[in-house]
Amino acid sequence: MANHSTSHPTHVQHHFVDADQQFDSAKMGMWVFLVNEILFFGGLFCAYIVYRSWYPELFTEAALELNTFWGAVNTVVLIGSSLTVAMAIRSVQKDQIKGLKINLLITIALAIVFMVIKGFEYSHKFHLGIFPGEFYTFEGLEHAKAPIFFSIYYMLTGVHALHVLIGIGLIYWIYRRAVRGDFSSEYYTPVEITGLYWHLVDLIWIFLFPLLYLIE
Repeated sequence: MANHSTSHPTHVQHHFVDADQQFDSAKMGMWVFLVNEILFFGGLFCAYIVYRSWYPELFTEAALELNTFWGAVNTVVLIGSSLTVAMAIRSVQKDQIKGLKINLLITIALAIVFMVIKGFEYSHKFHLGIFPGEFYTFEGLEHAKAPIFFSIYYMLTGVHALHVLIGIGLIYWIYRRAVRGDFSSEYYTPVEITGLYWHLVDLIWIFLFPLLYLIE
C-alpha cells in the first residue's frame, strides 16, 4: 500500500487508479456538460425556427439591420481563437510551455476583440432604439412583430456572449496555472477540457452568424 502511494503522481486524485483514468473521466464529464449546453441552445434555436416559419418576411427585413461585415469579422476572430486553443493543447502535449502560454494569451485577446465588436454592435442598436420586447422604439422597420426578431437576436447572441466571458475566465485561469508550472505532457487535462468548451462556443457562433446575419 505504501508503494502504491509513493508511485501515485501528485496530480492524480486518490480515487483514480492512474492519470489515464482521471483524464478519461474528466473528458467524459466535459462531453456530458457540452451535450447539455447543446440541448440548451437547441431550445433557443427551436424558438428561432418556429418564429421564422411564422414571420419569414420579418426575419428577412430585420436581418438588414444587422451589420454583416462585423458579424463576419467576429466569425473569423472566433475561428482564429479555435486554432490558437488547438495550438495551445498541442504545445503542452510537446512540453512547449512557452508556446502554451503564448497561444492562451492570443486566444484571450481574440475573445476580447470579439466582445468589443459585439459591444459596439449592441451600442449602435441601442442608440437606434432597437431593444428587445416592449422596449423596442426603432421606427426604421415597419413591421408590428419586429420586436420578436430582435428579442430572439439578443437572447441568442447575449447567451453566447455570456459563454464567451466564461471562456475568457477559464482560459485566463489555465494561463495562470501554466505560469505556475502546473502543466506538462504528463498532465494537461484542464487545458484540453477548457479547449473543448471553447470549441463549442466557436461552433455555436458559426451557426448563429448565418442564421441571424445572412437571412435571404
